[in-house]
Amino acid sequence: MCTLHLACCCGSAACSCCCNCCPKIKQSTGTRIMYAFYFLLVTIVCCIMMSPTVEKELRDHIPFYSELCERMNAGENCKTLVGYSAVYKVCFGMACFFLFFAFFTIRVNNSTGCRAAVHNGFWLLKFIVLVACCAGGFFIPGQETFLEVWRYIGAIGGFIFLLIQLMMLVEFAHRWNTNWNSGVKYNRLWYAALAFVTLMLFSGAVAALVFMGVFYTDPEACLLNKIFLGINGSLCFIVSLLAISPCIQKLQPTSGLLQPGVISVYVMYLTFSAFSSKPKEMVERNGVNTTVCVFPLNAGTESDKKIVTIFGTIILFGCILYSCLTSTTRRSSAALRVCRNSEPEAEVNTQIFRYDCDEEKTGGGQNVVYDEREATIYTYSYFHTVFFLGSLYVMMTVTNWFHYDNHKIEKLLDGSWSVFWIKMVSCWVCLFLYMWTLFAPMVCPKRFEA
Repeated sequence: MCTLHLACCCGSAACSCCCNCCPKIKQSTGTRIMYAFYFLLVTIVCCIMMSPTVEKELRDHIPFYSELCERMNAGENCKTLVGYSAVYKVCFGMACFFLFFAFFTIRVNNSTGCRAAVHNGFWLLKFIVLVACCAGGFFIPGQETFLEVWRYIGAIGGFIFLLIQLMMLVEFAHRWNTNWNSGVKYNRLWYAALAFVTLMLFSGAVAALVFMGVFYTDPEACLLNKIFLGINGSLCFIVSLLAISPCIQKLQPTSGLLQPGVISVYVMYLTFSAFSSKPKEMVERNGVNTTVCVFPLNAGTESDKKIVTIFGTIILFGCILYSCLTSTTRRSSAALRVCRNSEPEAEVNTQIFRYDCDEEKTGGGQNVVYDEREATIYTYSYFHTVFFLGSLYVMMTVTNWFHYDNHKIEKLLDGSWSVFWIKMVSCWVCLFLYMWTLFAPMVCPKRFEA
């Protein structure tokens, strides 16, 4: 077992658990889990760097903390190792790591070549390279210029990452509707399920709209909230009418209310998240400054706020990690026109059957299925590109985008104007992408006929 794990860390062998009771794992799945683990590990380090609470604990409990920082040339109380600049440097190293592998794995079609072996193995060596890249960011000359330029590169990359996720959401809504409409031909219960889910989605969207109208508007303040709530609600209503309009139904018979229901719920969620991220507004009432347009739970104790922040941070980065993994499948990359060649379903099923028989018996350990010897399950280069963009998105999110001065990870969910506008623009981009999928067959009929 020690030899097998050494081969996994320092060689091209696939990683597996040492316990035989663990279910067998595909090589493609194990590889993605390992890269996700690296991504999560660096993300946790970035959160620690933005936490003054952690810095205080280290200063109080590590003997000779100040002297150690001086010997490391890290400034007084290791100031260069914390704060937004440190996060920028660490994420720069992680982004370079994934960008290198994005170029390194271009046109890798199976797992038998040397480049595929590097992608699927040598985990200890790659971890050392990742650490070296993250540490190397602290030795870049011209720190002020680097941080200024890297900030704008991060903003562009982070927004592209958001755009990819919005495209995946629209593609998911269409695929869900198509699959369930196909089931209606064989069983009428699918139609009942489709109608029930659609009703629940629109009920949730309307409930969210009413909820925000009650708690996030005020007769004397919050003008932006009123305007954007009206705009987003109206746009959701318009795209719902477009989806069932005769001209759209003629070109897309499967178009229905399920897709706009999914889009409306997501837009309402983004709108709620944007309102929650906006700086608090104050109104003077009876000689007392009163906070308005906030949910009553926001006025809880400090301990309550810490709990909400912790859970919110976990959910946020869990969603980022999930987005990185789900948007790198072959079907998702095909939806983005990254992978143009698709395999016939019968051929895929044959390969799955063949791969299930192609296992490596790892002694008393977990069995590994080498499922990519003839063709890759996902596009390696695109996989690393998404993680590269995800690194930039994490960097901007942890540092509160452009409001990074004196920002702390404990105030991640407090929000700022930059976060508010990013989320609000994401609403409109999502609606625009969905409307484009409705009108695209009218604009490019030959392409959609093909």
